[in-house]
Amino acid sequence: MALHKRKINPEDDLGFGPQPVMKNQPLMNKDGSPNVKRVGLPFFNTANNYHTLITMSWAKFWLMVVSGYLVINIIFAFIYMSFGPGSLDGTSGDIAFKDSAFNRFMDSFFFSAQTISTVGYGHISPRGMGTNSVAALESMMGLLAFALATGLLYGRFSRPSAQIAYSKNILIAPYLEKGRGLMFRLANLRRNMLIDLEIEIIFSFNETADGKTVRRFYPLEVERRKVSVLTLNWTIVHPLDENSPLIDMTKDDLEKSEAGFAILLRAFDDTFSQTVHSRTQYQAHEIVWGAKFKPVFDRDTDGRIVLDLSKISDNEPFAFEKIGED
Repeated sequence: MALHKRKINPEDDLGFGPQPVMKNQPLMNKDGSPNVKRVGLPFFNTANNYHTLITMSWAKFWLMVVSGYLVINIIFAFIYMSFGPGSLDGTSGDIAFKDSAFNRFMDSFFFSAQTISTVGYGHISPRGMGTNSVAALESMMGLLAFALATGLLYGRFSRPSAQIAYSKNILIAPYLEKGRGLMFRLANLRRNMLIDLEIEIIFSFNETADGKTVRRFYPLEVERRKVSVLTLNWTIVHPLDENSPLIDMTKDDLEKSEAGFAILLRAFDDTFSQTVHSRTQYQAHEIVWGAKFKPVFDRDTDGRIVLDLSKISDNEPFAFEKIGED
């Protein structure tokens, strides 16, 4: 592999260090989450519970909430049933005990649902010290559970985050007059204003040194590292010049070394007045060689600029196929 030689400075460590070779495994997933399996934690580890509940997908969150609600009510329904048919006044099971166990269970289940939410319609009421004690305990648990759920919902909605659309591929495209550059494109999916944006590209690949294959990491210089405000799209360019570690690398070189590009974006969210982050990852097979991006915005009949986010990845072929080709 014809890698452009350069002196490795201490800042090139980037916090990763020379890692053992990692076959087909980037350190970061496409959505920016870490692609590292963590082991060695205690079985009942509660340190990350809140973080997990805040960051999990909405589908998993609602599935967990609904499942927990059903399981708790089912458990309490069986507890109420264990006190006998006369433990709840106003149930169908009190009518000469003619109804089935299923009907008694459903009465107990819905009484539990009313108790845990402190609704208390009054149609069914507990009888006896044991049933009343369980109902009091359940109502207290309900107050605590709903307070916790409210806090989690608020945390999920209020947590500052960036919704950035990245181009599907990274391109080897024309740059300036006769130059070429490594390019990808991004845009803000939300209507909020992002200011003081800063981008960083970390190039990594497997390299054999002293008979041992290790993972190397290089920060790539970009044409413009910072922009003041993101109103349209932003095309990030790494010039393929004599200072680039990719200048002499071919498509086969990148694929054989399982090269990857970690993208780290920082911006200030004007809505929440907080710094937000976005991350993504490109692999060697996602590079389109000899292409350039198509325009992503146009003007309407009133002359107003229209940004079409569905075209963020649109590109067209260009005349060359690999880096280093004249």
